[in-house]
Amino acid sequence: MAQFSLYQEEFHPSPWQKTWREFRSSHVASLGLIILIFFLIFALFAPILAPYDPLQQNVNALFLPPSWSVNGTISHLFGTDALGRDLFSRIVYGCRVTLGSSILLVLLAMIIGVAIGTIAGMLQGVRSSVVNHLFDALMAIPTLLIAIVIVAILGTGLVNSMWAITLALTPQFVHHTRSLVRAEMKKEYVMASKLDGANNFQLFFYSIFPNMIEMLVVQGTIALSIAVIDVSALGFLNLGARPPLPELGAMLADGMDVAYAAPWTVALPGLTIFLIVLAINVVGDGLRSALRKRLTQ
Repeated sequence: MAQFSLYQEEFHPSPWQKTWREFRSSHVASLGLIILIFFLIFALFAPILAPYDPLQQNVNALFLPPSWSVNGTISHLFGTDALGRDLFSRIVYGCRVTLGSSILLVLLAMIIGVAIGTIAGMLQGVRSSVVNHLFDALMAIPTLLIAIVIVAILGTGLVNSMWAITLALTPQFVHHTRSLVRAEMKKEYVMASKLDGANNFQLFFYSIFPNMIEMLVVQGTIALSIAVIDVSALGFLNLGARPPLPELGAMLADGMDVAYAAPWTVALPGLTIFLIVLAINVVGDGLRSALRKRLTQ
């Protein structure tokens, strides 16, 4: 009996197992996932991995170059900035602030967007039409522009910028959720559930939501890359995280003033942002490709 179960599991994998198998077959997507996990480890274990306090200043170690330079020292792997702060420690904590806040706000935008999108997908008549046109119009506006407008109303700061980006990303989840719910509501298994007496709450959680998870994973990766760029951009524009908080965009802005004297203070935070966004986009593309191949099999 146990052998039969193993045989059945081997030749009848679940949809998630099929998707993971297709994802692993792409070496580029796998590499992107490894890089993303690397930065997530930085974000989770920043206090352990950072050798120095990211806010600690040292007047005797101003503008030390990275360790691979001629005048560099291994005690400061990525060198120091204009205030003598260890750049490696600030980048490690910057991953926690930038990537961590981006993950939180994407999850929040997903929850709000799914709730509104589900209601809009189940509604009929004028109310549904108003909601649809409102969020479709918001989707035509770049998220960064929406976030800047909201920050101008709420005020600057990391928390306000997170709320602003959350509200800016919500229409994307509303749009995709509404489209999926409307498509699912027309299918026979949902109509059968209705005939069995299921209410809208039961229809969503037991019939529609299980078919929505894959869409949310793909859209979540897209929104996460946008969120990292927007959080960094608002920090760079001095509208988000404020110094001395080690946020990658704010660090990039600080380094611009001394870019000629200490180019590593600009290059290393900028390279970190680039690698995080690139890894997220590669993983997202890999997931979309894997889902497409699985559905066409």
